[in-house]
Amino acid sequence: MLKILRSTNGEVVFILSGRIEAEDVVELERLFTLEMADRELALNLKDVTLVDPEALKFLMLCETHGVKLENCPEYIREWMNRENSRSAREYGNRSN
Repeated sequence: MLKILRSTNGEVVFILSGRIEAEDVVELERLFTLEMADRELALNLKDVTLVDPEALKFLMLCETHGVKLENCPEYIREWMNRENSRSAREYGNRSN
């Protein structure tokens, strides 16, 4: 179960706690759509206990599109780095 709290102070911060699963991504995307026009967005991941592969892809896309990932647990950051490295290697192999 994912709990989402919204906080504002010049930017909109969604404070997430619990598990982020594929079905939660749809709700997060909807919330982002409502906010993106006016302010910078951030996700506070301090209390996230688990992410599934679809949620990880979502977090990676968020970061690519300028959403700050605050208090990102080390295991999530390491997984993101591994996925980025793997994607870079696959892209390099296709370029050859």
